[in-house]
Amino acid sequence: MEALQQYGSESSDSEGERYGTRVVRQYKVDTAPETLGISSDQQLHQTLLLATGQKEIKHNIGYELLTRPTAGPLDSTGEFARMQRIGSGTAEKQVVDEQMFRQQERQFRQNGCVADPSIGAEGRIVGKVEDKSSGKRKRKSKGKSGVLSGDDAYQGPWAGFEGDTIGELAGPTAEEREAYEQATTASDTALASGKSSLDAESTTFHGASERDYQSRTYMHVPAELRHDYERRSVVPQRLLKEWQAHKGGVSAVRFLPRSGHLLLSSGMDGLVKLFDAHSSLKLLRTFRGHSKAVRDISFTPDGLSFVSSSYDGAAKLWDTETGQCRQRLRPGGVPQVARVHPEDPNLILVGLGDRRVVQWDPRSDEVVLEYKQHLGPINSLVFTDNNRRFVSSSDDKSLRVWEVGIPIAVQLVADPSMHSVPALALHPHGRWLVGQSMDNRIAVYSAGEKLRPHRRKEFKGHLTAGFACQPGFAPDGKMLVSGDAEGKVWCWDWQTTRIEGSWKAHSKVTICAEWHPHEPGRVATCSWDGSVKYWG
Repeated sequence: MEALQQYGSESSDSEGERYGTRVVRQYKVDTAPETLGISSDQQLHQTLLLATGQKEIKHNIGYELLTRPTAGPLDSTGEFARMQRIGSGTAEKQVVDEQMFRQQERQFRQNGCVADPSIGAEGRIVGKVEDKSSGKRKRKSKGKSGVLSGDDAYQGPWAGFEGDTIGELAGPTAEEREAYEQATTASDTALASGKSSLDAESTTFHGASERDYQSRTYMHVPAELRHDYERRSVVPQRLLKEWQAHKGGVSAVRFLPRSGHLLLSSGMDGLVKLFDAHSSLKLLRTFRGHSKAVRDISFTPDGLSFVSSSYDGAAKLWDTETGQCRQRLRPGGVPQVARVHPEDPNLILVGLGDRRVVQWDPRSDEVVLEYKQHLGPINSLVFTDNNRRFVSSSDDKSLRVWEVGIPIAVQLVADPSMHSVPALALHPHGRWLVGQSMDNRIAVYSAGEKLRPHRRKEFKGHLTAGFACQPGFAPDGKMLVSGDAEGKVWCWDWQTTRIEGSWKAHSKVTICAEWHPHEPGRVATCSWDGSVKYWG
């Protein structure tokens, strides 16, 4: 065998020397070259991101991936789901873990950035990353180990950070305490003499004249608002007027019943203001009479009077036209909410911070009845069942139904999974009741003989946890409006619970949104930034 191999090699060498070496060139053709500049991980990530209906591919992929069957969620017609149009834009349905989604959402709201959850995007950040190195707190010196007292006393790992006030006395200074004692002494002296600063009511008219050439005041209803026209409610499209109403935040806004040509607002500066919401859109009158923030306001059925409840411990009945205070009530607690009976203007319910609801008769200026079964401060009151009953909500995470005039609750609505409902609103038809729940949703209840929660119907999308944002209905009952903690205004369709529109209205929380009782496309909102806005 070795001889044969040597024979072949010798003969081939000799032939090559005689005739020359023959070189055969072979060219390698790569029919699917790799794209330059793309790593294997990036190429794998790109191959996985092929949208449904994609017509063009800017990188080379294998035959196995090209022939792979289409996968993805199917819609109701059996076809692959496309981008869906929603109130805030377009969205595509995806299967996402609920816990992971909530965690990423909270992180994005707090920090403004979050990790990209896409496949193969490890390490990528979505949002604006702020440099927090400049704001990093500096630790204090640990001190000297041999010193027990003084500035150089040993603190060790418990030294803390610079700027901390842990362990330091907190509270008013000596000058502030002295001023408070003087004010308290003066207040006690005034109460002993029968005079109080709470009784010093005043009013200011801001127009040129209180009466026109026909001797009519601003209470006169314009002719174009005297008739009711059946018009479907629509989402407001633009800002009509903005009032910088109060120095502090604004707590509530209310339209004049039936006509709605006047708008009333209450603020944290202790003032109540009345605006023209029809023609001039100007400030008409200011009501002064509370020494602390006004929590809530409520018109009587005819609109000639309104009730204001304040943190100074007083609830007052005002004349809308003249600005005079007719009656005042000090029930012994902090009035949180006040509501006037829709049929009897002499029946006023006042919810207090000491867990009571008192029934006030302005004619006798006395508390006629007390409703005491709640375990927390009263947040909201609303009349239901043809005004024969009323529903109260409290911080004890419960709703209680009462017969008017009977101080015993006829129904208790409470559940271990139920959150506090600080704001209630009744549907214009009277059959449904909605409540702003603290778990970022608006719950729906049936308002018939029994108050039952509607499990299948709720309104979501806004952020209201921690804030008592007052919802409101359109005059035809086909739309629901509410503010949220981010200063936005949200509108839902009542029948389908679909978001019809949302927009940024204020720089701080939108605490109240009130729909015009006559114009179906106008909404008034107020915020803790001190402004009242009129949309249409």
